[in-house]
Amino acid sequence: MKKRIDIIANEKSYNNLSSFTDIEELNKTVRVYRDIIRVDVKRSDVQTRLIALMELLKRHSCKQIGVSYMCKNTIADKLKVSYKTVQRLMKKLVDLGMIRQVPMKRKKDMMQTANAIIIQPMKDEMSDKAPVKESKKCPAIKTTTSFLKQNINNNKRKAVAQFSHVDNSLENTLIKANFVAHWVPDVFSNLVGSFYEKAETIQEFWKVIKQCNKVVDYSTNKRAFTREQEIAIGTKAFKEFAMKVKGGVKMHKGQFAYFNGIVNKLMNDLYFDAEFMDNLN
Repeated sequence: MKKRIDIIANEKSYNNLSSFTDIEELNKTVRVYRDIIRVDVKRSDVQTRLIALMELLKRHSCKQIGVSYMCKNTIADKLKVSYKTVQRLMKKLVDLGMIRQVPMKRKKDMMQTANAIIIQPMKDEMSDKAPVKESKKCPAIKTTTSFLKQNINNNKRKAVAQFSHVDNSLENTLIKANFVAHWVPDVFSNLVGSFYEKAETIQEFWKVIKQCNKVVDYSTNKRAFTREQEIAIGTKAFKEFAMKVKGGVKMHKGQFAYFNGIVNKLMNDLYFDAEFMDNLN
């Protein structure tokens, strides 16, 4: 049974569906989504089409920021793919949580028209937590003031006993790791996290590796190195970087530019290393 469509396609409705405050915020979100697609989607042809679709939706979402209302036939023509392929690509982006589609109807005849396609903003990790619900039922046991105080004191003593043995440095490492983006490999995140506290810094180091891994076949969007090879190169490059920093090297253009140089040199050498390329393929 089809659901009733209540939203009329007009400028006011599209403005209400807008999910971003400015274009820069939209661009930043799409850049992150591109990286996620490259990491999570294994088939290179699907990667290329999903990224092309995200870019197309972004370009047509500037009037009402984050909202586009092209019909799927138009999208298919622009991407030079079939209508069915557009449907599958849309479903994949919905499943990844990057877009949502809202059914719309025309005002003049109240018939269904093209869906509003809304690019979703990146979720704050803390926002996923459900608020604590207050119980509407009265407790069966009468809770006097003295009973509550006794329970609070007991709980405090238990908490102190339970966590007194936890090493502070380990606890801090676990807290930091929770906030590093999921598209950064754990091995690399743990290594860099031993030297840098901020998640943004760890993510920037990994972005350097992704950017240095150039496309070698534009017809399939194939890159020079696989994900496993990226991780191997990234960990080796960062260890070399850490040794240089400890040795007091001067980084005139900044740490990321210096790291970029190390990664580029390593990739240039290993691309022609048959043993490395064969072992990790």
